[in-house]
Amino acid sequence: MKAALTLLLAAWAACPALVLADEAASAPEPRFSSGWRFEQRSGPALYGALCAACHMPDGRGARGAGAYPALQGNPRLAAAPYALHMVLNGHRAMPGFGRQLSDDQVAAVLSHVRERFGGMPPEAARVTPAESAEVRKGQQASPAVAH
Repeated sequence: MKAALTLLLAAWAACPALVLADEAASAPEPRFSSGWRFEQRSGPALYGALCAACHMPDGRGARGAGAYPALQGNPRLAAAPYALHMVLNGHRAMPGFGRQLSDDQVAAVLSHVRERFGGMPPEAARVTPAESAEVRKGQQASPAVAH
């Protein structure tokens, strides 16, 4: 009886920790970041924070004060090195996000974009943090190229 009571008390004491861990795991990602680095971690959250304002939530791009190219059906998304270069360095009016994103974040947002808008199956759309790191490393080793 004493062992059963001890076990019951131990389980009850652990309950708040389990609830807190579950709440932390299901907590929504921040919509806004508090510093100069983005805090979002998942591909959809990063897309919403970085890309959707210009490329639109549906990836169809926009025309107005500027031209924001469509990601939806864009054949260039099939080339992971191209997409990595664009996110890390930008081009023309698109800013580069290499200083604000980790390699994990770059991989997450590009995998999401390539699957959702590039029409690629998840396995083919996947970009790895190692691929992002390799592109970063290659850029540091080579001289600057004019766009």
